[in-house]
Amino acid sequence: MDYNDIYWKADPCHPSDIIAGPLALCEYKGLSGKDLILATVIAYEVEMRLCEFGVPGVREYGWHHATLTAFAAPIAAGRVLNLSVDQMVQAIGISASRTFTPGAVTAGKLTNMKNTVDPWATRMGVESALLAQRGFSGPEHMIDGKEGLYAVFSHVHPPASKGEAARFDSEKLVGGLPKAAGDHYKIIDCGMKSFPIEALSHAPLTAMMKCVKENGIKAADVAEIKVEVIARAADILGDPHKYRPDSKETADHSLPYCMAVGLIDGMVTPLQFKEERVMDKSLIPVMDKVKVVANQEFEALFPKFQPSQVTITTAAGKKFTKRVDVPKGDPRDPMTEEEIGVKFRALGKDVVGEERCRDLAKVIMGLEREERVDRLLRLMTK
Repeated sequence: MDYNDIYWKADPCHPSDIIAGPLALCEYKGLSGKDLILATVIAYEVEMRLCEFGVPGVREYGWHHATLTAFAAPIAAGRVLNLSVDQMVQAIGISASRTFTPGAVTAGKLTNMKNTVDPWATRMGVESALLAQRGFSGPEHMIDGKEGLYAVFSHVHPPASKGEAARFDSEKLVGGLPKAAGDHYKIIDCGMKSFPIEALSHAPLTAMMKCVKENGIKAADVAEIKVEVIARAADILGDPHKYRPDSKETADHSLPYCMAVGLIDGMVTPLQFKEERVMDKSLIPVMDKVKVVANQEFEALFPKFQPSQVTITTAAGKKFTKRVDVPKGDPRDPMTEEEIGVKFRALGKDVVGEERCRDLAKVIMGLEREERVDRLLRLMTK
């Protein structure tokens, strides 16, 4: 389910994909909740910095952000294993050697690998840290050395760089690293998805839902939904295959589907991605009413803002427009603890039951007091 966290600067990322790595190692080593929290903070710090230091981001020239997770995951895992500096360097080299990921996993028809590729990079990070601990070596120059990350992309001239070669700003990766309680930590800058859909769909879906509610628009009266977004959103979410999704993986990355099902059902929750709903042919005529276009004026505002404008035209010819610059769940419009709790229970109750969800929430909110992570894992196991 595409319902996790989101941070999008030069590149997008879902840092929560890394948490399972340190969690597994904390269980293996008999470590505490504080150890898990520390490793999680490190994972977010490194992953989010990696998503800032590309000029432009690797996504702009066809690579998936799991390529960057391969550098962050072994650092978080290495901290749990208390690796030496040299072992940490080896772990990064081992992990990154195995996990450069083409953007094909999120292009066109989507498969199970769309949901798997980033956690797979986390798995590689854990395995690489364990290998480094046992003396296995990897290339030490994987980031800025010969034929490393910087070098292999330096010959690329993506459109976003206006003719200049792609490069990386090392200062954004290592400058001003937090070391004390009063320092700024990246984790608090990460957003959280309020809909179980691809990140760039949140703002246009929010705009449409607000437009419908504010103007009392009925689904049967809608003739067209024009959606103006940044170019990469139009490319990812509005390509021809997205108008005929045949799987949950494609549907939650399909802006036409999300807009259509949101208009008809009045909500977009995990229920809207059940197979029977995704395959419901009655949604096809509604999806065909959605026109996704790139708005070049919005490009200059991204990634600080995620501007989206929706114009609904009714069968009677009336037009209603709504613009949203920040989706719900962004740190500037954060979900409340209560809203997060509702989301947590909605996802967990069918897995472990409502009572265990309540117990699990208490443990999570007091994780720093847990001497071991065993109770956390027991509650997550059916």
